[in-house]
Amino acid sequence: MTQPPPPEQSVAVELERLRGTIGEGFARVDGALALLVQRGDQTDRQLADHDQRLDNLERSRWPLPSIGVLTGITGATAAVVTLVTR
Repeated sequence: MTQPPPPEQSVAVELERLRGTIGEGFARVDGALALLVQRGDQTDRQLADHDQRLDNLERSRWPLPSIGVLTGITGATAAVVTLVTR
């Protein structure tokens, strides 16, 4: 019959197992955090891209109201000229 190891050795073995388990847990958490950081960076890039595209759309849209006003003024001027020349 084998004798159980002395208590000091069993405590040391259990502490080593606990250290390995904690190390594995930290590695898993570290990997998950790295993934979250990567996804956050991708989201930031997408938001910046969408912001830029929206700014481009807003910049290219400004002439439309001006063209509408100029067309209205031209139409009103033509109507006034027509009424005056009669």
